Amino acid sequence: MAVGARSGHGEPEERPQRPHPPAAAMTDDSTDRPEPGAPRDAGAGDGDGPAGAQGTGGGDGDSESGEESAGDGRRPRQQRSFWKELPLLIGIALVLALLIKTFLVQAFSIPSDSMMNTLQRGDRVLVDKLTPWFGSEPERGEVVVFHDPGGWLEGEPTPQPNVLQKVLSFIGLMPSAEEKDLIKRVIAVGGDTVSCKEGGKVVVNGKELDETYLRPGSVPCDPAFGPVKVPKGRIWVMGDNRQNSLDSRFHMELAGGGTVSNDEVVGRAVVIAWPVTRWSTLPVPDTFDQPGLNQALAVAPGAMGVAGALPLVLWRRKKRAARHTAE
Repeated sequence: MAVGARSGHGEPEERPQRPHPPAAAMTDDSTDRPEPGAPRDAGAGDGDGPAGAQGTGGGDGDSESGEESAGDGRRPRQQRSFWKELPLLIGIALVLALLIKTFLVQAFSIPSDSMMNTLQRGDRVLVDKLTPWFGSEPERGEVVVFHDPGGWLEGEPTPQPNVLQKVLSFIGLMPSAEEKDLIKRVIAVGGDTVSCKEGGKVVVNGKELDETYLRPGSVPCDPAFGPVKVPKGRIWVMGDNRQNSLDSRFHMELAGGGTVSNDEVVGRAVVIAWPVTRWSTLPVPDTFDQPGLNQALAVAPGAMGVAGALPLVLWRRKKRAARHTAE
C-alpha cells in the first residue's frame, strides 16, 4: 500500500541507468555517436568553452598555427640556423687554436738541411710547449726548437709572408715564417763537459757518444772543439748533419761560448707531422742512456756532502779528546 500511495503523488519512476561500455569499446567511433534523436551537446569538445572556440583540432590545446606550445603557454624557442651559429663556432675554434699554440703544441717548418737525415727541408714538426711550463728543462738527446740567442742567424734572409700566412701562423695553424728560430739536438746540458777531437767521437763527461742518428757520411766533429764546461741553465746543441750545421761549435766567440740559455728554448720537437709519408716520432737515442753519463752530476752533490760533513766530524773528535783529557 505504501508503494502505491507514493507513486500516486506523480513522481517519475526511477529508470535503470545505462551500463557504461567497456574501456576497449571507447576506441570505437560508434560509441562517440549520439543516439538517434538525442540532442547534441554544445560542449561536446574536450575543452570547457563552446565548440566554436575549440577549433578544428579536437580541443587538444594546439594553437591556430598547429605548433605545439610550451607547458607555460609560451611558444617554444626556435633553434638558430647553422649559418647564424657558424661565426660563433669559428671564433671558438680560433681561440682554442691560439691557446693550443701558446701553451700546448706549435707547428714549425724545417728551413734547412742541418738536421738531415732525421729532419729534411720542408718537414713540419710539432713542438711540445707544455712541459716547460711545469719546470721541465731540455735533456740530452732531445731535438729542440729555440730562439736565436743572438748572432746565430745574422745575415740569413727572413721570408716575407702574406696576410693570410701571418694570421694562420699567429693562431698556430701554420708554421711561423717571421720568427728567427733554430732546431738542433741537445748534446750536453748545464754542468756537463763536452769535447771532440779531430776524427774522433763526441765525448760527454768522459763517455763517447755512439751517434747513429748522424747523416750517413757525416763525421762527429769537424772542426774539433773543447773541452767545454756547459754553464748551469744552458745547453750545447749540434745538428745531425755535422758538415752543414752552424751550431754551438761555430759560435763559441759569442756570449755564452756557443751555448744556449734554457729560457730561449721554445720546446721539444716530438713528432714529424707532415708530410704523412714521413710521419714518425723523435725519441731520445739510446746512447744518451748509457751508464756513467750522469756520473759527473752525481759526484758533485756527493763531494759537497763530504766537504760539509768533514768539519762536523773533526769537531766531534776534538770534543771527545778534550773529555778524555779532563777525566
